[in-house]
Amino acid sequence: MINEPEAFLNYFRSIHRRTLRDIEALPAPAESWEPSRGEGEKGWGISQIVYHICESRIYFASAYTGKGWRYDWPAPSTEKQSDWVPALEASAVEFQKQIAGTPKEWLDRRIKMIDTDGTLSGWRILMMLLEHEVHHRSQIDPHPAPHPSPATPAKPPTGSNPPRRQTRPPLSRGAASTSPPHP
Repeated sequence: MINEPEAFLNYFRSIHRRTLRDIEALPAPAESWEPSRGEGEKGWGISQIVYHICESRIYFASAYTGKGWRYDWPAPSTEKQSDWVPALEASAVEFQKQIAGTPKEWLDRRIKMIDTDGTLSGWRILMMLLEHEVHHRSQIDPHPAPHPSPATPAKPPTGSNPPRRQTRPPLSRGAASTSPPHP
């Protein structure tokens, strides 16, 4: 149960590790992949999806900490595939810095929504971030299919499907994150 900010951050770190795993497993053609059609988010390439994940982490942190719903954090470049993991790591560090040490009462306080007169509890805002990240991560590999075994090389992508992740061993329970230590 998430009843204090540090418990949430532990869960966030597990989501972050899965995002890193999926991004790190992408083959080189992923850098230039874009859907053959689609508007808005449906038309984003992987570079733009990664950028959006990075900036959105701080957007939700800003709302949770009472600074408003703002996209004003200067997210690192995600233009090249080699930028993706460092950008995700930087946004994870910044997100955790903003959330760590906040009072546990903030999980229950009401936060005004940006698009309605309604409010949501702080814990719900934080969970929306995770749901948002998982949604966008699913755009990277939207057609779940068995990935090739290490003995079978991956075939190049065809059609409008994004490049498939390369097979890699699953993370073991309690595997260390590549993120820096958290305050």
